[in-house]
Amino acid sequence: MEFFGLTLPSYGWETVLGSAVSGVFLGAIYALVALGLTLIYGVLHIINFAHGALLMLGMYGVFFLWKLAGIDPYLAMLIVVPGGFALGYLLQRFVIGKASHGRDEIILLVTLGLSIVIENGALFFFSATERSVLVPYDLDGIDLGVTYAVWPEIAALAGSLAITGALWLFMMRTDTGRAIRAVARERRGAQLVGINVDHIFAVTFGLGTAIVAAAASLLAPTYPVHPQIGNLFVLIAFTVVVLGGMGSFVGALVGGFLIGITEQLGRLYMGESLGVITVSVIFILVLLLRPTGLFGQRSGQG
Repeated sequence: MEFFGLTLPSYGWETVLGSAVSGVFLGAIYALVALGLTLIYGVLHIINFAHGALLMLGMYGVFFLWKLAGIDPYLAMLIVVPGGFALGYLLQRFVIGKASHGRDEIILLVTLGLSIVIENGALFFFSATERSVLVPYDLDGIDLGVTYAVWPEIAALAGSLAITGALWLFMMRTDTGRAIRAVARERRGAQLVGINVDHIFAVTFGLGTAIVAAAASLLAPTYPVHPQIGNLFVLIAFTVVVLGGMGSFVGALVGGFLIGITEQLGRLYMGESLGVITVSVIFILVLLLRPTGLFGQRSGQG
């Protein structure tokens, strides 16, 4: 098989389908990391550069709960998710909001500064040594015929779908969710009808951090944690957010799956080093054909 002058290997449909299915599991992880990012953008209309650092903190939290208290990483979600919400709320209310004075360009610099401080703090206290959460079921799973799915991959897929669904219900069916959507669409109008905009900003940032903490629990059994682990996922998460549509929950989910499948198929045909290029190619093509992303809107939240 030739592709733009390159001779690509030929595989049977079982191998190709197996890689695509593996890409779905990988994409679920990307989607979950991107979900918190797109929620924050949808309301605050800023890119949170501290997102990767907060993911890393969540993974360290899961690791130490497992190491010191013997808590399973999935059960640790009951602790790190509320902790993530509290941390995100406090950061937005008393650090980001206070330091930015309502200017978006300053918010970007503040979140970038937070990222640098958190990553270097982790490097100082924990060193650059990789730490792994070892669970007895990390190699167990289900034979799907075309591929073998281990339980951590299945948990990541199920968790991604469940959290996306729960977030959608929260946004559609609760008073707080309606207030978040109102602030996302028209800040001044929401303020005029009595909504505490500063509180809603902090709640949104807290929810985004809670979601990334849940992602940390789902990632911990598969990926070792170190101070730079967040950068590995957040760069792809930014791609997923723009690809799916800025502020769109469905777009984050679909974009994650698309990136995961593309990456796995690219690795199959072009190898580990060149396979990642296919993600950038798909990304550029989608933006050329649809600049707002697959599910993006010119205003509001999808």
